[in-house]
Amino acid sequence: MPTMADVARSAGVSVATVSHVLNGTRPVLPHTRQAVLDAIDALGYTPNTLARSLVTSRTRSLGLAVSAISNPYFTEILQGVEAAALEAGYSLLIADPHDDPGHERKVVQLLHERRVDGLIVAPSARPHELVGYLRRHAVPTVFLDRMIDTGATDGSAVAAGAGAARDEDTPWYDQVCADSAEPTARLVTHLAGLGHSRIGLVAGLPGLSTTSERVSGYRDGLSAAGLDADERLLVSGHSESSGAEQATAALLALPEPPTALVTANNAMTIGALRALRRHGLAVPDDIALCCFDDFAWADLFSPRLTAIAQPSRELGAQAVEVLLTRLDEPRRPTRTVRLPCTFVHRTSCGCPEDPGGSEEPRHAASSTPSEKGTAS
Repeated sequence: MPTMADVARSAGVSVATVSHVLNGTRPVLPHTRQAVLDAIDALGYTPNTLARSLVTSRTRSLGLAVSAISNPYFTEILQGVEAAALEAGYSLLIADPHDDPGHERKVVQLLHERRVDGLIVAPSARPHELVGYLRRHAVPTVFLDRMIDTGATDGSAVAAGAGAARDEDTPWYDQVCADSAEPTARLVTHLAGLGHSRIGLVAGLPGLSTTSERVSGYRDGLSAAGLDADERLLVSGHSESSGAEQATAALLALPEPPTALVTANNAMTIGALRALRRHGLAVPDDIALCCFDDFAWADLFSPRLTAIAQPSRELGAQAVEVLLTRLDEPRRPTRTVRLPCTFVHRTSCGCPEDPGGSEEPRHAASSTPSEKGTAS
């Protein structure tokens, strides 16, 4: 196998220069850098990543802990993370926490022990063990999709950003998520505009920020439409299909059941549809349905599902960008980045089919990304 010395001889430079080109440890003149890269390509040289990590204290690997197996929504996020990491020259180690707090802490510890340079984590509803571990070991981390109030969590006074600047109102960690409250309100006001006054919500797992934000959006939508909130119409599907099926059945058993339904994620949409079918109800003739999370087959249902589409791949890519910035600038202020969602108008809400048979236009539920941190 060709060695670094072989590359240096072929390029007419020192071994140290080859090392600087490979590791980015010192600026190198463009023509010299290109000569080294040409020599690497001609010789078929493959860098020794283990040796490189000893020099740079970096493994050029990232850890990702998301429930991608148990929650299909995270599959597209994973694709965004992987593509962005690869583009930046990083490998990716993946673990599934199964939304279980104890297992979550274990898999994050395993990723950390593999000496990943940083972590991207979609935290569970009870992430106290996780945050405690990350703080004790000062692991550079970006929380993805689900936000947490890390300032109120017990742990050492060491930020995972290795001393990132912050004040008492700023989270300990960088966070990346999609808007949840305003898009949910958008679904509610859309249904209210179609004449519905009893609108039910099948909410997610208590304790998740996405759940609390979508519940808040649901209430905001009712208020904006001038409707009274009936707490009996707000039920928890625990972010899973079977839970949503039971929750929907409970709504249908009310003396005055809802005439329209909002489901707070894609898995719960499937559960709600099962319950409606079991009760012999047709969408939207008997009950209107809108869902949070668009998915690949939403357009294949009859009727086609009106939904809020999250920018899944963009969320994954943004999380990588934020983490790599944290690795390069460990003391920069922490930031929270929120990406806008899209309202996808189809027919399960009760609106007529487009006579041309084309996809309805997508309306942004939030127009631009927002970023919050100590600098803003």
